[in-house]
Amino acid sequence: MYKHFFKRFFDFFLSLAALLVLSPVLLILTIIGAIAMDGNPFFVQERPGKIGRGGKEKIFKLIKFRTMSNKKDKDGNLLPDEQRLNGYGKFLRSTSLDELPELINILKGDMSIVGPRPLLVRYLDRYSPRQRRRHEVRPGLTGLAQVSGRNAISWEERFELDVKYIESITLLGDIKILFATVRAVLKKEGISSETSATMEEFFGSEVKK
Repeated sequence: MYKHFFKRFFDFFLSLAALLVLSPVLLILTIIGAIAMDGNPFFVQERPGKIGRGGKEKIFKLIKFRTMSNKKDKDGNLLPDEQRLNGYGKFLRSTSLDELPELINILKGDMSIVGPRPLLVRYLDRYSPRQRRRHEVRPGLTGLAQVSGRNAISWEERFELDVKYIESITLLGDIKILFATVRAVLKKEGISSETSATMEEFFGSEVKK
């Protein structure tokens, strides 16, 4: 009952309330971001959402605060992530404040407060059938994988946690994840992977099952 009906009800009203309460913070970060990033403070990118009736994921535009500049090398290519991730961007990521604009996505129904994180569209062809199950529900602002290591765990571990979540969605489980999210953010755990300033590319699992 919660998964199919009340979860969306709670998502709508909680995201609306959060946007109203946090509107001053959003305004301040928008202004500071415009200065720190030399222009547009927002990062907008297409991401796959929940699988629809046609059997394909709904593509939506994710909204975040920009944490990396658009600095390029002499040939016009973007510099590596670690060189474009400035001090302000690191602050946003460490506090997860860069995620706040996603409340708009939740209000619109593209996302949920709790669920598997929305990843890149190009990953869709790289998932195993089991991994693709993560799209059986709306992607989330936070999720079980995020409170179990964020970017510090492997892709396979993250996807297994995503599937574990969708197989046992409950109100109590979502509340526990929200409290665990606050704890993880305060401790600044798992912001980066062991090999990247953010998270390395997912190229697919060696064994697809």
